[in-house]
Amino acid sequence: MMLGRVVALLGGLAYVGLWILAVARERSLVAPLVVPLVLAVLVAVGVALERLLGIPPRRPKFPPRPRDGR
Repeated sequence: MMLGRVVALLGGLAYVGLWILAVARERSLVAPLVVPLVLAVLVAVGVALERLLGIPPRRPKFPPRPRDGR
């Protein structure tokens, strides 16, 4: 769990660093950097809408495992 937090923190810092570079010099980086933000906003709006409408989250449907362990 700790490694996941460290990786998320380093990824976030790299993303912010790329935004700083994009605003300062490299205008060609702006378009690819906007895509994750737009996707995150769309997912957040979808989750909020589901909660507002009272739609329960789906449970994944995995096939049952055989009892003999294979």
